[in-house]
Amino acid sequence: MNSSEFNQKIDDTLLVIEDAIEALIQETDMDLDYETSSGILTISLGAGGKLILNRQAPVQQLWLAAKSGGYHLDWKNDDWYSDRDHESLHDLFNRVFTEQTGIKANFQFDY
Repeated sequence: MNSSEFNQKIDDTLLVIEDAIEALIQETDMDLDYETSSGILTISLGAGGKLILNRQAPVQQLWLAAKSGGYHLDWKNDDWYSDRDHESLHDLFNRVFTEQTGIKANFQFDY
């Protein structure tokens, strides 16, 4: 994947996640907020802390920071997968969101 394709994939991914968080805010009374700046999406989970997703262009990865640790994801087979245990971004995001908020998450991402 070239640099332009990578950046477009990251932009599309962050937008899809923003839309999912915005929909959850509209549908519930959860104490959530998000902010995007320069390829970094910060999701504030109230008492649950934060989830931070950012682009790492030099290594063409998407990084996710959560209370349980930092995760580095590579684009393969039309999805983002952790380079540690090959967990998809969908499964990883839902897992860490649930761990940090105590609310079962079932976000669906279609990049």
